[in-house]
Amino acid sequence: MSENNYVLALDQGTTSSRAILFNSRGEAAASVQHPLQQIFPRPGWVEYDPMKLLASVRQTVVDVFRETDLTGRSVAAIGITNQRETVILWERATGKPVYNAISWQCRRSAKYCEQLRESGLEDLIRQKTGLVIDPYFSGTKLRWLFDQEPSLRSRAERGELLFGTVDSWLIWNLTGGTVHCTDYSNASRTMLFDIERLCWDEELCRILEIPMAVLPEPVPSSQIYGYVAEGEAAGVPICGSAGDQQAALFGQGCFEPGMAKNTYGTGCFTLMNTGRESVRDKNGLLTSVGWSINGETSYVLEGSAFHAGSAIQWLRDECGMLQTAHDVDILAESIPDNRGVYFVPAFTGLGAPYWDHAARGCFFGLTRGCGRAEFSRAVLESIAFEVSDLVAVMNEAAPVPISELRVDGGACVSDFLLDFQAGLLGIPVERPVYTESTALGAAYLAGLAAGVWGSTGDLASLRRSERVFPPRLSEAQRGRALRNWHDAVALARRWGDRAE
Repeated sequence: MSENNYVLALDQGTTSSRAILFNSRGEAAASVQHPLQQIFPRPGWVEYDPMKLLASVRQTVVDVFRETDLTGRSVAAIGITNQRETVILWERATGKPVYNAISWQCRRSAKYCEQLRESGLEDLIRQKTGLVIDPYFSGTKLRWLFDQEPSLRSRAERGELLFGTVDSWLIWNLTGGTVHCTDYSNASRTMLFDIERLCWDEELCRILEIPMAVLPEPVPSSQIYGYVAEGEAAGVPICGSAGDQQAALFGQGCFEPGMAKNTYGTGCFTLMNTGRESVRDKNGLLTSVGWSINGETSYVLEGSAFHAGSAIQWLRDECGMLQTAHDVDILAESIPDNRGVYFVPAFTGLGAPYWDHAARGCFFGLTRGCGRAEFSRAVLESIAFEVSDLVAVMNEAAPVPISELRVDGGACVSDFLLDFQAGLLGIPVERPVYTESTALGAAYLAGLAAGVWGSTGDLASLRRSERVFPPRLSEAQRGRALRNWHDAVALARRWGDRAE
């Protein structure tokens, strides 16, 4: 391997920032991770300090080089992947944010979304963007910022402010403020982007009252955007970028239409590659750009559940039921079944296929004998139930049903979860040897642009499977479990309506 055949992936996620150096065999040579603090100013609101977010990424770069004998001259390319719909607005002249970053999880624009729905704009927005109207997406969060402080809109119109999702914020800062761009996959999650024409949509920007001067340049997922301005990686090209879920699909080697993956991260994200066709669905699935390479764009169908790993964190940190995240598996496996206990993790509403921002988290079926084991098992099972709902509607929309689900993300280390998942789906669930597919996908996109790899065929040959979980539940067991889950979801949605 030549000296500069390493690729550095910067993976900026919901709860941490990571830097991983990959060699040309797709193996991680070094990895550094730093936690990222979230801010919860009100119920349902989630924010970050943008400068601390940036500092955490910069520090991972410093630390990953300290762990090796490598220098920036050993790195052929940098790829970036990121939490997607999070909104940052900053001053062009100073680089100073004008407000905290508003997280993808934040629900503060819910009332405005209701107004958009009542105005009959759902079909127009779905036709252009492939999305539903929901606070999840960047556009309404940005509108909220401009409504909160009207002077920001006039400043944006004069070109004094810049908007970006996390990828834009990182690229702009790493290139010394010389490049303001976002890749198509991130742009397609803003509710402002026409996914067929691959450009910002003037009509939608007018409806949401977003000055177009504030928007980054949309670019493909694999090309040179600019060069790192300073530090250990100075001079290295940044030439790959994709939102975290699209990057994970790419890192899982799902290059052909019909291939699918699920990421068990903070939330659950199930994506299917639909190739050059942007398949539209009326049952709550989203259509987004997957990636664009060498002028060819691949689209995806996506279903998102807002809380998965975050529910395990909640059980550990807020409830104090676990010492470590792994304890949830030990406790879940300590009982033979769920003993009739179900959990709906609707802390900030429900994502696909329900899109119910009013639903709230609930446990059902509790008795005096319930304890940590029942709570733990119910939380793990709820994650698998969420994915089962997503796959079911995806199979209805897609020309061919999913025959195997590839998985990644922090919670996929749970054998209990994946075994139960395979049983609910009735298809095999496959876990790769290297489960950090998000960072790997960013590295692959950058490495293709830099010539480290020649084609997706080269990348597919690098993939290794660690374990395949076959379905083991009977049809009767599966049907009973799903009926109980859907009853629990219905009750959680009713409770949300009542709480409102």
